[in-house]
Amino acid sequence: MPDSLPAADAAISDLTSTATPDLKHPAAPWIALTLLPGFGLRYRHAASEALDSLTDLLRLGPATLSAMGLAPETRDGVLAWQAGRRDDPVVAGVLRILADCDGLGVALCTPADAAYPDPLRHIHDAPLVLYLQGEASLLARPQIGIIGSRNATAAGLDHARRFAAELAGRRLVVTSGLALGVDGAAHTGALDANGGTVAVIGCGPDRVYPHQHRRLRDRILEQGLVVSEYPPGTPPRAGHFPKRNRILSGLSLGILVVEAGLKSGSLITARLALEQGREVFAIPGSIHNPVARGCHALLRQGACLVETVDDVLAELDGAWAESEAPDDLSQISRGPDLTGLAAREIAVLEALGYDPVSTDTLGSATGLSADALMQSLLLLELEGLAASVPGGYLRLA
Repeated sequence: MPDSLPAADAAISDLTSTATPDLKHPAAPWIALTLLPGFGLRYRHAASEALDSLTDLLRLGPATLSAMGLAPETRDGVLAWQAGRRDDPVVAGVLRILADCDGLGVALCTPADAAYPDPLRHIHDAPLVLYLQGEASLLARPQIGIIGSRNATAAGLDHARRFAAELAGRRLVVTSGLALGVDGAAHTGALDANGGTVAVIGCGPDRVYPHQHRRLRDRILEQGLVVSEYPPGTPPRAGHFPKRNRILSGLSLGILVVEAGLKSGSLITARLALEQGREVFAIPGSIHNPVARGCHALLRQGACLVETVDDVLAELDGAWAESEAPDDLSQISRGPDLTGLAAREIAVLEALGYDPVSTDTLGSATGLSADALMQSLLLLELEGLAASVPGGYLRLA
């Protein structure tokens, strides 16, 4: 955490003072609610409707708890909390989590805090505790989610980076899930543009997952924010990732799907976004690209077709859309810079399409020998203008 936090962080930063773990800590009852056995979403909603605050549940007597239809193990957990029995799993778990957060510099944010993101308060399954590492003030800024396939094409990764960079330049925080593929490219694009980015993860905030993103996570901790509903030490589990998607979409004004297969988790996030009243955007792709079919399905269902960042901003209609992009982002939505390319490379680039083109076809179109063609393709790859893919080569810009 920075030495000096903005005012927006005040309610969060106060919660990091856990040197002596205490059940009177402001976040302690909220953590306890997440650890109560048998206290699932149905019981939570029922209790929320009956009580002024969900934490009031921890002060109810045995008869009232029983009348609410809570399971015996839930009632036992509440009574152990009231007695402060440190040998009870719930109480011991709260104390352990508070101590871990203090040792790791993890901040906590609960619905009782003014800094709790207002958009999350209104989703169906709002997280009771957010565990934060990094620049917590980003939670108060407008966010755009960028998601897509873990097995994205080179073009998809380029789209994710470019859209993220320009959206960050327009003062939107780019939010994603730190997964391989599109997620990582989106975080990278925002960071490269000196913008803010939020990574919503499916494990404890101290865990690095996937391991390939260790350096990226370090960059996010310096310039962005890592968010999790899971306490420190929680390993990544398959069921955590679909569940975290509701937080990713809940934090965002809208979700941009770059590439996704028909059975992609990105479509789950898009559905959650629609249920939460968020905008859903999709970038169309080649009809031959299997990771474009999910985007096409979303477009058929009414998602906004996106070709440029302005398409996104027009739908969001936010005041930040009027901000000018920084100078170093000014060419993101324009054509590629061909300065320094020889006529041969330009001819090859013009012969390439956004679908794979075989070297035989390129040779026929350009009239180049095989050696000259491969030299030109290598130069275009080094310039980031083309990529080798199954079936040949395609252009990236």
